[in-house]
Amino acid sequence: MKPWILATLMIALAPLPLVSQTRGSSPQAAPVPAPKAKPRVVLETSFGTIELELEPALAPATVENFLRYVREGHYAGTVFHRVIPNFMIQGGGHLEDLAEKPTRAPIRNEAPASAAGGLRNTRGTVAMARTGEPHSATAQFFINTKDNPFLDNKDTTTEGYGYCAFGRVVAGMETVEKIEKVRTVWRRGMQNVPEFAVRIKAARIVEAR
Repeated sequence: MKPWILATLMIALAPLPLVSQTRGSSPQAAPVPAPKAKPRVVLETSFGTIELELEPALAPATVENFLRYVREGHYAGTVFHRVIPNFMIQGGGHLEDLAEKPTRAPIRNEAPASAAGGLRNTRGTVAMARTGEPHSATAQFFINTKDNPFLDNKDTTTEGYGYCAFGRVVAGMETVEKIEKVRTVWRRGMQNVPEFAVRIKAARIVEAR
């Protein structure tokens, strides 16, 4: 074989050098950012603690509204004033004497988006309480103690707005169950009021674990 042919073959078969990422070369793919931790809130009650994990991606205004009340200390000293077995426990708006605590303006109901994202009124979820007017939620919330599909959003019309679920219990469901079993009475024109106050002693934001 002629020397120049052999040299040509050796060059063709030689391994290609590694190409470094220099100016003008294709950039490496940017690293995928880690998902943001979902905010958590611990409710310290006279029956034990309840830890909630919130879903800002599904109900951003509702979650921020709830967190703002937590930061402002609104829930400290309020009670679970409405307890119905095999349904839900509701609190966050009345003091022990059942006087209603002042609140900010109501927020828009995000039930359609929350439900569309898969967060519904199932056992252990936390949702906003409201009046018969769809966009009337302020500070009061409830925790479902069973699946309550009739509370979910059915369509996007005003009449179809449901109750916006915005998080779930991730620890302390046994506390919820204890509260659910308390004896209730009529008091100050209100039905399903615990005979002995179920107090929210404090609410605080904690880091997700």
